[in-house]
Amino acid sequence: MKTLFSSFTLSLQFPPNTPYPLQFSHHSLSCTPQNPNFLSPKPLFSRPIPKPLSTKSDQTHHSSSPSSTQDDGIPIDYVKTLVKFKSRYNYIRVLEVSRKADHPFRGSRLLLLDGPGNIHSINFLFRTLTDTYFDVFGTLTPIIPPGPIGVLGFGAGSAAKILLELYPQGVVHGWEIDPAVIDVGREFFGLSKLERQYPDRLFVYIGDALKASVRNGFSGILVDLFSEGSLIPELQDPLTWEKLKKKLREGGRIMVNVGGSCVEAEDSRRDGKLVMEETLKAMYEVFPDQLLVLNLGTRKDDSSLALTGDLPNLVAWKKAMPKSLRGYVDMWTPFGGKFNA
Repeated sequence: MKTLFSSFTLSLQFPPNTPYPLQFSHHSLSCTPQNPNFLSPKPLFSRPIPKPLSTKSDQTHHSSSPSSTQDDGIPIDYVKTLVKFKSRYNYIRVLEVSRKADHPFRGSRLLLLDGPGNIHSINFLFRTLTDTYFDVFGTLTPIIPPGPIGVLGFGAGSAAKILLELYPQGVVHGWEIDPAVIDVGREFFGLSKLERQYPDRLFVYIGDALKASVRNGFSGILVDLFSEGSLIPELQDPLTWEKLKKKLREGGRIMVNVGGSCVEAEDSRRDGKLVMEETLKAMYEVFPDQLLVLNLGTRKDDSSLALTGDLPNLVAWKKAMPKSLRGYVDMWTPFGGKFNA
């Protein structure tokens, strides 16, 4: 693909003790579609949490010196656009990053949706974990009762892949509103293979994720619902969380990608940090003193996840999951319903 720029920058959230920047949230790969110097794709992961892939000319994220972009970005020669088109709900792009790239996304495929180019799914051919917030979703299974997990905002199946491959007894029901996203997941992200491999454990539905339901309720629910680069407005309404709470079995939990300041929305009035705070406050009204937060970023560029329920036994939680995920366990802190000024 011929373009007018030489490299992308892509910062995201990685697990503890990795040498890469700790920030990842439904983020854009380019923020101004009108500018010919940008790819103009939109949210990683309606979802999401990776950070913007911006071009060399984006002064917000790095200096204009060529050397700095080579340190932080992916040279354009290592990025290939596999498909791009508009569906009823999204502007969809799939990028493939060469294995030769000196970047943590090397060897991956990225699903970008909407205007800002936020990443909604990521897939590596030869490994399960992604070094992004999707891996945190993989820590839910050990702290919920046996039963199905609902993935609200399925995307191309990144969270489902982790849950199915790490936990042999797990059952996943996923909802995605855009059938074109599911088609792309099947063709470019290995979703068809997952469906063939786990016919009795993976169920994918097209429709409104907030209307998701299964008989006897969910043991756990993963919420990753973004639209136009922002958490959907329904998540700032306590009534939504009341309804989701009723969908849980006894002892069930909800884990949510609540984004943060790193999230770039199409509407500048939808500030990522403020939307995150409003979402957490709405959740806290329904789960008072039973809400935990994990921050994957910095004060300047944060991205967070939320978890309902009491703080689990950390020792037992760690023992029940792969070693590669255990570092996340100690990162959860209680949310008291207020934010520091």
